[in-house]
This record gives sequence, C-alpha cells and structure tokens, in this order.
Amino acid sequence: MTLADALCARSGVVCVVGAGGKKSTLYALARRLDRAVVTATVRIPIFDQHVADVVVTDAPVAALERATDWPVGVVPDRDRDDRYRGYDPDVVDAIGDSDVADAVLVKADGARMREFKAPGDREPQLPATADTVLPIASVHAVGEPLTDDAVHRPERVADLTGLDLGDTIRPSDIATVLTSERGGLADVPDGATAVPVLNKVDDSALEAVAREIASEVLARSDVPRVALTRLTASEPVVAVVER
Repeated sequence: MTLADALCARSGVVCVVGAGGKKSTLYALARRLDRAVVTATVRIPIFDQHVADVVVTDAPVAALERATDWPVGVVPDRDRDDRYRGYDPDVVDAIGDSDVADAVLVKADGARMREFKAPGDREPQLPATADTVLPIASVHAVGEPLTDDAVHRPERVADLTGLDLGDTIRPSDIATVLTSERGGLADVPDGATAVPVLNKVDDSALEAVAREIASEVLARSDVPRVALTRLTASEPVVAVVER
C-alpha cells in the first residue's frame, strides 16, 4: 500500500498533529503526490530543500495558480532565520477550496522535536476544511520517562493518562492520548477522517510495540485504521492495522 493510500491522504486538505514525525510525513507525502502544497497554520522550520519552490506570500491561492514546478510550499512570512510563520486556518481553507492543488499538506501544531505530546489550549490550529487529520506519535516514546526530554507538554500527558511526571510511558498511554478528544483527536472537524500514525517503527521489536498501541487505539475509538511507518525509509509504510 502506498503512503498516501495508507494515510487516506491522496487528495484534499491533510493536517498533521502530534509529535515524532509531522514534518517527515508532510515531506514524504509531498514527494509522492503529483500536485501537492506544503503549508502550516503554526510555525514551521525552513523546508525549502523538501519542495520545488517556497513562495512567501499573503496571496497563496494566486501564487499557486502560477505554479509550474511541484510540490510547492506557501507561507506568509519568515520568523527568524530558521523558520516560517503559518497562515490563519481560514487562509488554508481558501487554498483547499480553490482546487489549485491535488493535496494541501498542513502542519497544524508544534512539538519542539519531541517524540510524543498532548496539545495545548490553543492547539491544534486545524482548518475547517480538513479532510484528513493524522495524529502522530513516535513508538520511541514507549519506555521513556514522562519528562521534557521526550515529551512536549508532559504535564498534559500526565493529566490524560493518570501518569505522574517521571513515570515510564507505556503503549496504553500512547493509545490514550491518540484517541482522546483532548489529545490526538482534539478539534477534528465533523466529516474529517482521522488516521493515527505510529512512526519510527525501525525494527521487529518496535513493530510489536506499535501493533499493541494500534490494537488499543482501534478498541477505544472509531478511527478506520492505524498506520505504522518508518517515514525516512524509501518504503515508509511498515503496516496498516485495520478493524
């Protein structure tokens, strides 16, 4: 199964949230789709090397109508030397409604390079037109202590899971956060498809951990499937666990 098919992300507005593979998901999808846009509703590190062109513009629809080389990045402006700012969600809605691209790939929250997270009060910044939401977690978080070293906003993970700060993260804790409406499923628009992604499944032992998490995710929610990935590999789909 292709990555786009595994993630239900072949077309429409596709938003990534969570930690442990958001940007890798965006760039892997962008390389594999014919006419893809990479953008964000939050800050995003400089990503020029992952797309054919990045256009800094307040008029992204007009810029995309002129595009000839794909994939294309669009952002409103630069924030410091190492990152761009994101658009308001309604601007991304306008891009999605315009049909200027086959897929609009959106980074919709931040995680400060951690493996796992729960969203803050103002996260995620999802456009109303989102067709697919991909809550992501790295299986490398399992077995790690619940601290800032591996987790963004560990106190919020503690609140959702009942763990104390410093406790060891279990597969069930990943599943709890991914399936919570205050976690991975926060603010998913009505009608959108949520496909949790378990990334960094680098070997058979981690695949067993990921399958344990996936089984709990499917038991606790109505998501159609869970994708197991190694997003930096040439063949990024390790497995798809379905009902």
